[in-house]
Amino acid sequence: MLSRTADNLYWLSRYAERADFVARILDAALRLTALPASYGGGETNEWESALASAGNAELFRPLYDSVNEHTVRDFLAFSPNNPSSIRSCLQTARENARSVRTALTGEMWEAINEAFLHLRSYEGRDLSREEFARFLDWVKGVSLAFDGSAYRTMLRNDAYWFTRLGVAIERADNTARILDVKYHVLLPETERIGGSLDYFQWTTILREVSALTAYHWVYRESIKPWLVADLLILNREMPRSLANCYEMLVRHLDLIADSYGRRGPSQRLASNMLAQLDGQSVEAVFAGGLHEFIQAFIAENNRLGAAIIEQYLV
Repeated sequence: MLSRTADNLYWLSRYAERADFVARILDAALRLTALPASYGGGETNEWESALASAGNAELFRPLYDSVNEHTVRDFLAFSPNNPSSIRSCLQTARENARSVRTALTGEMWEAINEAFLHLRSYEGRDLSREEFARFLDWVKGVSLAFDGSAYRTMLRNDAYWFTRLGVAIERADNTARILDVKYHVLLPETERIGGSLDYFQWTTILREVSALTAYHWVYRESIKPWLVADLLILNREMPRSLANCYEMLVRHLDLIADSYGRRGPSQRLASNMLAQLDGQSVEAVFAGGLHEFIQAFIAENNRLGAAIIEQYLV
């Protein structure tokens, strides 16, 4: 496969996954906004948390005077000045899809093209909270439709493998950021760990990554931060966990290496990270600091992304 085609497929999948992630963090912020003020003693920062989760606060500051529901919703959902807004993600995904139209199945093209065309109906509208929540549900549905069409209709060849790399790299980064922001940003200093607000926030994060039911299936007890971290970091059975993402990365990088007859830095980095996750315990993660663990993981995940680009996409 030409590196340009592989590049388009990889980034198409990354941006489709990123649109879903942004919709999920905005949905979580909406849920937390709906809490009575007494939960946080009148002090809330769910919109700062959403902005921090998205990882592009430095782009926000020059464009808006303050961090509030209206400005963060606009920036993360609709702003053309934010390359990771839902609007920008779907637009960039469609541009990549158009570049490799013949490498996509009809169902994949229809999912992303129709999403972009429908997105125009939201431009310039002042959405109520209820309307905005429906919009976020629609975005999550777009991601499911696109990813489902890829899974159901693509040949299992290098085109498919590169789409899986894009999904897994992006999803691992997103899950890590969600965990890090909850631990260091979301809970006000005046609220005690283990209190009602802390419990609701962890529950919301599990909902955010579609893991609340899975949590109760696996642990069969009330929400505990270290068990949430165990599920989202180390449990290979959880589709959005870091371990599951790296299992996917190792598998598809190995398939590419076998097909192309050569291994390289990306296979080594992915295998090393999966081995580290398999040898890790949640107790050790918390003993060394969850924030420090997540920051180190994000850096290594970025290294792997850069290695994949260098090895296959340029």
